[in-house]
Amino acid sequence: MKQKLAIQGVKKLHEHLLQAAVGRSGDDAIRKISNAYIQFVRMHPGLYEASTRFPDANDKELQQAQESIVHLVVQVLQAYNLKEEMAIHMIRGLRSILHGFTSIEQMGGFGMPLDINKSYSILINTFIEGIHAVAINEDEYMQ
Repeated sequence: MKQKLAIQGVKKLHEHLLQAAVGRSGDDAIRKISNAYIQFVRMHPGLYEASTRFPDANDKELQQAQESIVHLVVQVLQAYNLKEEMAIHMIRGLRSILHGFTSIEQMGGFGMPLDINKSYSILINTFIEGIHAVAINEDEYMQ
């Protein structure tokens, strides 16, 4: 039952991200899929948690669902002309930002009286600026 819920959560997340990405590219696409990720977790916190907590990583259906999200983000990152290895590093970074931010938010960890959405916006904009820097000097970052 938990495994099916995990698969359903990943598939629904993919659908949500895909809708946000359609017709967009580059910075706009990153912002839109990032916003969609945050919205998904806020709307479906239990489903998101079920999809990230202890699913059987060897399950082929789960792997396919997870790969569909990675493939979507790879497509979004094509606008930056990154080499495949760097694109994977950027995907890991974006996933870390989004999962970390939503996890802390869900636990009530942002207790200071500052706008959480402003913090998130600054974080995503900083990530996007980083992609531009990496795209210009990719070889330097790979050392």
